[in-house]
Amino acid sequence: MNDHVHDLRSVREATARLLSAVAELDNAALAGESHLPGWTRGHILAHVARNADALVEVFEGRPMYVSATSREADIARDAGRTLEEHLADLRDSGARFLAATESAQDWSRPVELRNGVTDRAANVPFRRLIEIELHHVDLDIGYGLTDLSDEFTARETAFLADRWSGRADVPPVTLTASDRDGVWRTGGAEGAPVTVSGPAAGLLGWLAGRGPGGAGLSTEGGPLPALPPL
Repeated sequence: MNDHVHDLRSVREATARLLSAVAELDNAALAGESHLPGWTRGHILAHVARNADALVEVFEGRPMYVSATSREADIARDAGRTLEEHLADLRDSGARFLAATESAQDWSRPVELRNGVTDRAANVPFRRLIEIELHHVDLDIGYGLTDLSDEFTARETAFLADRWSGRADVPPVTLTASDRDGVWRTGGAEGAPVTVSGPAAGLLGWLAGRGPGGAGLSTEGGPLPALPPL
């Protein structure tokens, strides 16, 4: 069970890291390519800010996004802003998210996220942390998967392993970290079992669709399975 108080503290720390790193960029860098195909760094920052506002909507009982089209339009609209505008938006939207978590509320209640996904309110802060940390990596500005904390890496690996569990299009997979304690299982029941081993950061990168396509990972029982898009 997630500890929302602990996770909110981590959100504050991760936001501060992101703001500090982005403040070192310039407008030209924001227009440059990120690790996400088709997105500039500005697109990523716009998405992180709009995600904070979307989670405020969740806490207040409204749909996370009006529609998929409006979500994409908002990101495209905000992507080309100046560094100062991006920094202000990241700070302000992050503050709005934190303010929404400070009121008295039932943290055990179910909330509805994007695409009909439901979760407990107490898990939303960790979901916000995921957005900040993985998209910080996606910016391609010197913060990589190996810079993520051991705690975050283990929790996000478990979160994504659970996401792909029971999927008929993913064979049964056992993931084993070679540089720390950690074994996770994912996939469905069909197909030959595959064991994937390697550094914890590499396992997370494969599950999250980040990094160089499974480089540094070894498999037994078959090739590295292809995962559906997140």
